[in-house]
Amino acid sequence: MSTADVSVVVIVYNDAERLPRAVRSVLGQSLRNLEVIIVDDCSTDGTHAVARELAAADPRVRCLRLPANSGGCGAPRNAGIDAARAPHVMFLDSDDELPYHSCKSLLLAAEETGADFVTGEVTRLFEETGTTGLWYPELFQDARLVDGIRAAPEYFQDHLSTNKLYRTDFIARHHLRFPEDLHYEDQLFTAKAFTLARAFAVVPWPVYTWRLAGDPAAGPSISSSRHKIQNVADRITVARLIDTFLDETGNAALRPAKDTKFLTHDLRLYLGDLPFRDHGWTEEFAATVTPYLDGVAAQAFEAVPREQQICQYLLRAGRLAEAAECARTLDRPLLAPRHAVRDATGRTYWGRTPPEDERAAAALDISAWRLHDQPFATGPVRHEVTRLDPAGPCLRISLRTYDPARLLGGTAPVLAELRVATTTEPLTVPFRYAPAGEGTDAEVRTAEIELNLRRVPVGPKGFRGRRHPLVVLNRLGLTRSDPLLAPAGLPPLRARVGLHAVRAGCEGQGAGRLELTWERAGVLGRAETVAPGLSPVRRRVHRLTRRVTGPRAKALTYHELQKLPIDDGLVVFEALEGRGYADSPRYIHEELLRRGLPLRAVWSYSGSRSSYPEGVELIRRGSWEYVRTVARARYWVDSHGFPVLFPKRQGTRYLQTWHGQAFKHMGFDTPELRLAGAERQRQHHEMVARWDALICPSQEFERTFVRANAYDGELLRTGLPRNDVLVRWNDPAQRDRAAAARERLQIPDGRKVLLYAPTFRDVARGSGESIRVDLAELVRETGEEWTVVVRPHYYERFTVPRELGHALRDGREFSDLNDLLLASDALLTDYSSVMFDYANLGRPILLYADDYVGYRSLSRGTYYDLADIAPGPLLTTTRELAAALRDPAELRERWAGAYARFQARFNPHETGRSSKAVVDLFFEGSAR
Repeated sequence: MSTADVSVVVIVYNDAERLPRAVRSVLGQSLRNLEVIIVDDCSTDGTHAVARELAAADPRVRCLRLPANSGGCGAPRNAGIDAARAPHVMFLDSDDELPYHSCKSLLLAAEETGADFVTGEVTRLFEETGTTGLWYPELFQDARLVDGIRAAPEYFQDHLSTNKLYRTDFIARHHLRFPEDLHYEDQLFTAKAFTLARAFAVVPWPVYTWRLAGDPAAGPSISSSRHKIQNVADRITVARLIDTFLDETGNAALRPAKDTKFLTHDLRLYLGDLPFRDHGWTEEFAATVTPYLDGVAAQAFEAVPREQQICQYLLRAGRLAEAAECARTLDRPLLAPRHAVRDATGRTYWGRTPPEDERAAAALDISAWRLHDQPFATGPVRHEVTRLDPAGPCLRISLRTYDPARLLGGTAPVLAELRVATTTEPLTVPFRYAPAGEGTDAEVRTAEIELNLRRVPVGPKGFRGRRHPLVVLNRLGLTRSDPLLAPAGLPPLRARVGLHAVRAGCEGQGAGRLELTWERAGVLGRAETVAPGLSPVRRRVHRLTRRVTGPRAKALTYHELQKLPIDDGLVVFEALEGRGYADSPRYIHEELLRRGLPLRAVWSYSGSRSSYPEGVELIRRGSWEYVRTVARARYWVDSHGFPVLFPKRQGTRYLQTWHGQAFKHMGFDTPELRLAGAERQRQHHEMVARWDALICPSQEFERTFVRANAYDGELLRTGLPRNDVLVRWNDPAQRDRAAAARERLQIPDGRKVLLYAPTFRDVARGSGESIRVDLAELVRETGEEWTVVVRPHYYERFTVPRELGHALRDGREFSDLNDLLLASDALLTDYSSVMFDYANLGRPILLYADDYVGYRSLSRGTYYDLADIAPGPLLTTTRELAAALRDPAELRERWAGAYARFQARFNPHETGRSSKAVVDLFFEGSAR
């Protein structure tokens, strides 16, 4: 065999079952010319025999066995380095895997860049749930060559050794070895590699799959053994060794970056565990960690979030119970401290009493959070269980709500309920807080709640799993849902509820929420009894259940239901794939109601039902009732697309309103469809062919969207019904609607509202990447004059940072975007179609386009050069944005011409009467 291009060192100890999966992930790589070196750390089970079988089956596999167990990962990895024959080496743990192109893509990057090593993204696979997450995705957004760690010290966070391909001569030249007498050996090895590398390359795709086992029988990993004080000591030892290395090699200037990594990653993990540790453990932990913290760089302390700074101070000050209380708030800006106090100067501090000295005052000062300027939806609050009593199938919950921001005060009433959801509709239990008595703490409210577990819907098949009750508060139509925390030492309660055994207790991680666990019992339990001989039966039962209740069964039922007579008066409405009462379908429905036509409207919903008016008939999207209703309806009206599973029957008329004009490529112009196989393209053709009529707002829409989807049906050139209220923004009804939205958002008098509504990025849905403006800088520059309402795409995630809540609002609670458009004074977007709608208001539009070149060329592409059509300034920095907002009148005047051209080009049919025109053409016209 010729010399391999890459040696992959697979280390293993007592893992005979999972080792073959790891090795197969290497042997099946798209790069064929590689070798696998299995290093068995003297296993005591059948691992070595399995390793030898793998080596016998493929000449690319070699097997080594250490003479004694080393107790860690360092010794077997070093043995693998010594045995490697290839010019490049990688490391793999036996319980993990390599994605298909890992070796080839890393090797190509190494050859192209000449870097000493290449690092790539890690996918964390949570085996219990099947969900995945990325390891520090902000480090892997772009392919880049970094000229040493000084150019990008944030890469100290990337301390794994397994997501990298190293040049073997680089390792040999610098005598890089893993320490063999302690855990967290990765951190020292990678810190040295980053510091010594002349250059390292970064690739923005996953190259390693880190499998996190949910089965306790798999045994605790090193990273999940944080409950052991020795585990803490090993991390501290490794941190000290890195410090020594940096000092001895003349790299002491890198200490602040390395210390920041220690605080934000290593220490942060242990702090998050504090609520679940007993006092003795916490004392040992503080004694182990505090001496090291005394030497950490001041810049590193300043780099961590304020609540972590407070937690660290309380720990070092020996206030251990308060540190554990504070630890629950880490990275949870909606979770309040129990108490906050103001001193005579107006400064606000964490705790019940003002600090006694300057050091404590500096450490506990939370004035920057501006607690008393927080809005209802995103201000911090804290709900805790103080007592949990069983009463047959009921739980009696004593609730204490800490409200240092005084969110529950004021004249507007707050409606409260406890909500528990399993697999179907949630159970809601309304409750009232006890009136605040004279002399009581106005920041603390109490309530007694009785939760009847028999009333929690579990579905016909029963339910098995964990759920966490929420406290839901509603004021003026704005809803917030917050966790209900439980004491870590809460004795678990168990109850038999029907055919289920239910347990109530505190979850052992995260914020420490009250956790309810259902297990099937009785007949249901016997059907899923865990026994090796029955597992095939369980699989067959599962397959049968899926066959009877799954999509195929619903498609067959739908086909049969179409043989029944059509219901001439039935209209099924759907907007945003069931996400709310919104978009053009809402305004068409309202026009039908105004006319009193003899039609029965049914709306589908997929999440919350709170946005739908009282009296509207609702069906859950995808339910059996949904199948029956869609199959028999005379009319379909929606803004996205009814499930492709359901072909339209003859006699049903489908009105597609779509959800905006096209700036970015759509339909067959997108790479996803243009490069798809014939079957996928056929499905899209069939989906579009169901439309009997499509609402068309402009000739540009015909040139782009209509053509791109190969639609050749009827066009209703009416404008979008959802834009009617924007065209008529000055009507009293719309002014009232804007005022109501501002009241819900708690916009201070005299403040202008900037609506920030970016679109999602195709390759980074749910990553938060679309929120590209530096919101902290924007608030610093404009926060006394403007309130920013952030409305990300519903594919995206977003949380209002704790320090910005006084000037930042989360607009996602508004299912109809028009509420926010009417309430705003200016729009900030990027490439979203909301710009076309907003132009009907005549208010300033600003475009934040810092990633425009990449978005246009590397993402799905666009129909227009943004600079050619822009109705407002194109901005690439937050400083430019802040400057543009300082004089809206001048901005409006400067862009008046471009704005008018934009409006004429994209909104020629918007008259404020589109809903009426659509009903005339589609409903009244079809009736004739």
